[in-house]
Amino acid sequence: MINKLVEKITKTQAPIVVGLDPMMKFIPEHIKAAAFKEYGETLAGASEAIWQYNKAIVDATYDLIPAVKPQIAMYEQFGIEGLIAFKKTVDYCKSKDLVIIGDVKRGDIGSTSEAYAVGHLGKVTIGSKQYYGFDEDFATVNPYLGSDGIKPFVNVCKEENKGLFILAKTSNPSSGEFQDKLVDGKPLYEVVAEKIAEWGADHMGSCGYSYIGAVVGATYPEMGKALRKVMPKNYILVPGYGAQGGKGKDLVHFFNEDGLGAIINSSRGIIAAYQQEAYAKFGAENFAEASRQAVLDMQADIAQALAQR
Repeated sequence: MINKLVEKITKTQAPIVVGLDPMMKFIPEHIKAAAFKEYGETLAGASEAIWQYNKAIVDATYDLIPAVKPQIAMYEQFGIEGLIAFKKTVDYCKSKDLVIIGDVKRGDIGSTSEAYAVGHLGKVTIGSKQYYGFDEDFATVNPYLGSDGIKPFVNVCKEENKGLFILAKTSNPSSGEFQDKLVDGKPLYEVVAEKIAEWGADHMGSCGYSYIGAVVGATYPEMGKALRKVMPKNYILVPGYGAQGGKGKDLVHFFNEDGLGAIINSSRGIIAAYQQEAYAKFGAENFAEASRQAVLDMQADIAQALAQR
């Protein structure tokens, strides 16, 4: 799947992933009103509103972008109905030939880790038959439990030609409480990055990049520069653009000289663009068109920064 991701990034010239992280406060009133009219102010009504919101944004942006990243917590809060909206979103994005990065941040050991991997990336066996569960193309994984927690995911990825993005240096302000601590003279995030490079070394795509990548926040560009050198063959998923403060000029060090090696995530900066002053002219009725313009502006910002480095 890393080959497809790189191919689509090259084709669109947009190393961008849209984070489909819906919150009810982002969803325009006319979308909620229609959903609540049919299902009431219920979990099912919220699920329907989320689904219609996502669908409109995907319809407006799928030709511009290579990938989407639905954050499962935003769906899980609505219980089973929310997970139905998550699955409908994944399936619809696949129908648009988008690469799906399931932002699930799973991580456990042994059979539990394997079950997470099977549920999100692989096939579950039921009697004589096998079925995909959520069927994302990549999943985000927490490495805190070490190799025992990662290897079951890697094994499923090899079977399915799918991939991982493993947390190395996250974009949140308190990430340094653990991730910056020194271990044998190195910050922990660098130790993790070295392991990511090791885990990915025997699962390489024909594109020259590993199926096993890393998550490194846009809010820490100097750390990104160091980690790019540690993981030259691993794709870096970079959250924190836009709403969290990251800009195109902060991102250049995440890319290799070939202009590849990184994919930048923006979530509410795109899906809730119509609520920003810069895109207020679109109005709530045209929220999806505002999202499209936000993608175009982000694409131009990154391209300009890469051209000037």
